[in-house]
Amino acid sequence: MTLTPFTKHYAEPERAAGAVRHYRWLTEHAKPLWQPALHTVRPNSLTFERIEGHSVRPEDLPRVAELMGHAHGAAWTSDLRSASLDTPHHFRDGTTFDDYLGPRKRALRRRHEQGYLSSKAALHAMLGLLEATAEGPCAFYKDSNPRNFIVTSTQDIVTVDTDDLSLAPMGYDLAKLVATLHLTYGPLTDQAVTTALLAYNAAARGHDARLGMTDRSQLDSFLGLHAVLTAPYVGRNGYRYSLPLRISHRGAS
Repeated sequence: MTLTPFTKHYAEPERAAGAVRHYRWLTEHAKPLWQPALHTVRPNSLTFERIEGHSVRPEDLPRVAELMGHAHGAAWTSDLRSASLDTPHHFRDGTTFDDYLGPRKRALRRRHEQGYLSSKAALHAMLGLLEATAEGPCAFYKDSNPRNFIVTSTQDIVTVDTDDLSLAPMGYDLAKLVATLHLTYGPLTDQAVTTALLAYNAAARGHDARLGMTDRSQLDSFLGLHAVLTAPYVGRNGYRYSLPLRISHRGAS
């Protein structure tokens, strides 16, 4: 049976063009990721191969973490070796995708204005945490959450919804997946998170010995940032569980 293609619509042509640019960048530089075939590009829509399967579940985390490690390692060796976390990354056509620090500083300030950070002191603490995490080799961030990966009936993992990319430290996008699995299914065990991190690091290190150095302290810092940045979405989009503002693996259950 031939599946009906999936068409995604965009309000602005610029958004559709950006999505195509990111899709093609991943195809060239993050070859371990399998994306649905892009069939048709129109000014306000993109038509993709339809993929059937289920969204990522907690038991899929080690395999997805390994895939992310391979994708980040491949992208670093192919194009991100000279990238800087505080500078937008330039494509060959002169356009860019966002740096790590700028957009997240703005987002943290919005969370303060929205009441998710209770005081200026809390805001300054989170901004300081953000600055402290801006180190090491660059990876890309694609907003990894359970819905952005599809596990097929043959156990292949397909990456979808790659419209927006930015720079991020190694491990930051893995932390987003851990955070959103927590928000969706409840707290993960310490062993599950550690196993995922080990798989991610081993895969990344296979591309270059300088990669795959993210430790649990760094991952916990990323989780602390994601706790604030994802706070407005609790109770929406299937996110039923709150993520603690401060996560320590010593207290994980």
